[in-house]
Amino acid sequence: MSTALFATVERFLDYLNVERNYSPQTLIRYRHDLTRLIAYADAHGIADFAALRADRVRHFIAGEHRAGIAPKTLQARLSACRSLFKFLLCTGELAHDPAAGVRAPKAPRKLPQVLDVDEASRLVEIPTDGAEAVRDRAMLELLYSSGLRISELTGLNWRALDLADASVRVTGKGRKTRLVPVGTKALDALKALRELVPVHDPDAPVFRGRNGAPIGAAAVRVRMKAWAKAQGIERRVYPHLLRHSFASHLLESSGDLRAVQELLGHADIATTQIYTHLDFQHLARVYDAAHPRARRRK
Repeated sequence: MSTALFATVERFLDYLNVERNYSPQTLIRYRHDLTRLIAYADAHGIADFAALRADRVRHFIAGEHRAGIAPKTLQARLSACRSLFKFLLCTGELAHDPAAGVRAPKAPRKLPQVLDVDEASRLVEIPTDGAEAVRDRAMLELLYSSGLRISELTGLNWRALDLADASVRVTGKGRKTRLVPVGTKALDALKALRELVPVHDPDAPVFRGRNGAPIGAAAVRVRMKAWAKAQGIERRVYPHLLRHSFASHLLESSGDLRAVQELLGHADIATTQIYTHLDFQHLARVYDAAHPRARRRK
């Protein structure tokens, strides 16, 4: 692999980390995507990013597509390349944007799955007949109450929780912080957890795994799957499903898209708008079932 190209990418990633405060997960994804670009450049005798042209970048993306890479992944890969080229344009190392006019294949738009209100309530209202169950109840209630991402949940410490004010301060994508309300059921579950495990250090993790360390995302998924089965929920359940359900139920009740955007921490309201399609699907089902002139579907 070209040492010069690799060094340029590492310098770019350092910039994103130090100057732009990008999350570790995003940096890992960027490094992987840009390593693929370097491998392509090496295979075609390109020793400098300045030698790249739009036709080469287009050929790179097309080759990845033929290799079976999903359109959504290719869109993210091209976005990483664009960010690198923009950085090099700003530093004067490029005179043109090699990705100008290059497009990734369109990805089919998939609507997120959601639990209905009864399913969500059944999932989170687990019996608290042990220390592990008390912790799990608090995790589930908070995920559904506040629409947290799994990384936000596992990285949460007691300092970020204000039980008196019924709020939680979380750090999301791009290391941006936001203040989110906590519902009464989640507050009760968190208070029960704190009584069970007295807090002496405000920086201690709220949800602990083995040896007092923060619980891992994989462990949360395993626990959710087990509780879903125990609660008689047949469908696949995972942490982000509760975030989707939180957004869909809140939007359906309030109709306030901008507020839901703020609560979810979406940078672009277009990301939040997908939940309006979910709401329309619900309305369409009601219409088809109830309107005398609607087309019935078996």
